[in-house]
Amino acid sequence: MRLFYAIFLPEEVKRALVEAQGRVARYKGWREVAPHHLHVTLLFLGERPEGDLADLLALGHRLGRLHPPFTARIRGTGYFPNEGTPRVWFAKAEGEGFALLAEGLREGVRETLGEEALLAGGDKPFKPHITLARRKAPAPRVPPVVFGLEWPVTEFALVRSELKPKGPVYTILEKFPLRGEHGREQEESAGERSQDH
Repeated sequence: MRLFYAIFLPEEVKRALVEAQGRVARYKGWREVAPHHLHVTLLFLGERPEGDLADLLALGHRLGRLHPPFTARIRGTGYFPNEGTPRVWFAKAEGEGFALLAEGLREGVRETLGEEALLAGGDKPFKPHITLARRKAPAPRVPPVVFGLEWPVTEFALVRSELKPKGPVYTILEKFPLRGEHGREQEESAGERSQDH
C-alpha cells in the first residue's frame, strides 16, 4: 500500500486556498489539487507492505503523545522548482511543529523499518507546503499570493493513497492527536519533586 503521514487543513483554510487556486484555473496547463486533498505531507513512504502498518501506526501514536499542538501559518506561495519551468505551485506552511514532527517520523521509521523505508521520500530538505496545483502543460506562472492564515494543528494522520485514472484517492487510516504528554509528565514530576522537599 502507498502511504504517507500528513496534516490536513480546517475548512476555513481550505476555502481561502481554493479561492487562490482561481489564479491558475484559467490556464489549461495547471491542474488544481482538489480541496479535500489539500494537506501538508510530513513524510512520504511510497509502497509499503501491509506488515509495516502496525509499526507505522504505533509510531504515529508515540509521536502524538510526545508532541504538543502548535500554531500553523500560511503567508505566501512559491514554486517547485523555484527557477526555470515550475512543476508545482504551493502555499508555504510555517510552524515549528512541522519540522519536529517530520524529523521524529523520519527517525522513527529509520529505527523501526530501516533506512530503506525512507528512500521513496528522497533526500531533499523538508519544506512544509501545501501543493495547490501541478503543471501538466505549458502555462504561465501566476504572481505571488499573500495570505494571513493561521490555525491550530492538533493532529496528524497516516494516509493511504491509491492512484486512479481520475486522480489519487486518499483514505485516512488513523489520526494521531497531538498531546505533548511527555512534557506534562516532566512538569508534573518536577512539581512532585519540589513538593517532596
